[in-house]
Amino acid sequence: MLLRRLYHDRLAQAAYLVACQETREAIVVDPLRDPTPYLEAARQDGVTITMVTETHIHADFLSGAAALADVAGATLLLSGEGAGPAGYQHAAFPRARWLRNGERLQLGKVRLDVVHVPGHTPEHLAFLVTDTAVDAGPMGFLSGDFLFVGDVGRPDLLERAAGMQGTMAQSARQLHASLRGLAPLPDHLQIWPGHGAGSACGKSLGAVPQTTLGYERRTNWALRATSEEAFVDEVLAGQPEPPAYFARMKRQNAAGSHPLPPPSPHPSDHSLRSAVERGTLVVDTRPAPHFAARHRPGSLNVPLGGSFLGLAGSVLPSDRDIVLVTSTDQHAAAEQMVRDLRLIGIDRVCGVLAFDQLMPADARAATLRSIPATELARASSNGTTVVDVRNRSEWAHGHVPGARLVPLPELAARIDELRGLGPIAVHCQGGSRSAVAASMLLAAGISDVTNVDGGYGAWVNAGNVPATDD
Repeated sequence: MLLRRLYHDRLAQAAYLVACQETREAIVVDPLRDPTPYLEAARQDGVTITMVTETHIHADFLSGAAALADVAGATLLLSGEGAGPAGYQHAAFPRARWLRNGERLQLGKVRLDVVHVPGHTPEHLAFLVTDTAVDAGPMGFLSGDFLFVGDVGRPDLLERAAGMQGTMAQSARQLHASLRGLAPLPDHLQIWPGHGAGSACGKSLGAVPQTTLGYERRTNWALRATSEEAFVDEVLAGQPEPPAYFARMKRQNAAGSHPLPPPSPHPSDHSLRSAVERGTLVVDTRPAPHFAARHRPGSLNVPLGGSFLGLAGSVLPSDRDIVLVTSTDQHAAAEQMVRDLRLIGIDRVCGVLAFDQLMPADARAATLRSIPATELARASSNGTTVVDVRNRSEWAHGHVPGARLVPLPELAARIDELRGLGPIAVHCQGGSRSAVAASMLLAAGISDVTNVDGGYGAWVNAGNVPATDD
């Protein structure tokens, strides 16, 4: 048997290619929108992709299962379980074969047993993998977003991302039952999860690429929960706000995502400047201090880095043309982000432009004021509204007295709540999310905005006493 893990660091997402080394047949599980890495992996391994599947309807990226199946001439396999308003729209997948719990897929001497494991989503499947050439029992478990290293998939997304009210507790109980269904499986079973550390599909995912069921039984809180009620309380507590784009991904993936658009011709700096003058949205990817010191009026600041895709998905529209602006030394990284943004359905990025090309020295520039966290109390006493853009779970553990909570993923939809309040000081935990939020407020025409350097962490470290009321 051959197993290849294809990992996307910036989405913390793992797809898998499993193949029989004798017949050279392969299946790809949970591919991203771009089919290229999987086709290249199959070419390098000398195998033919005959099946493509996914464990569930994803919320954090556009699925590439249907597109890869089309280009590879493979059979598309999707979950036939958990049908309902949140499930697949079957008519959108006319070529799909619908899998049910207990079915078996055969690739030469490699067998995949289909296991329905609802909880993270109602239709979620996992796959027990057996190399029958060496043993009759399973060696591995493609667990998708069901079981992670050190954690489990969050069961609240159906309600908090898809808007299906009242489903969180029910999904949590389903997840508990699915975990109990692992009891007959052996400790040596290898667990191959769909995400690693940094994914928003769980609370505290481990950073190692795989684990064993026996190790998770010893260390994973979810497999050590003493009762269903204790599990439900723990799995729902402290879940962060899902990025705003998750709702859009769920809808599009249930209805069939669009193939990756072809690369557009590389635009000239002149054409990008002209696009900006016509009203194209400018997304400034430089570090927050550079943006604060000087930026184009009306631009958003989403700095390049490990959190870029999550932040961009929460604040960037998918229905507007966008120009990314960056410093010259980060141009290549910004070009990579153009490709990455397409994985979450932000397709209308016209190109990347150096900040110096957009804003020559004599151009009219805007600035963003900042204050140290130690001055937050004085600002608040002088009539400034303090806006906290952290997650609700962070707020519950302590917050600045009198602050107003507006989690960053909700800010775009709630900006009108902040108009007319007078001066606003924005903070997060350490200062990165608040810089993004402050740029959004400025771009929306709220001009009296200040970013709090160091955020809530620096405020607490200065000896201030947080509030813990709701």
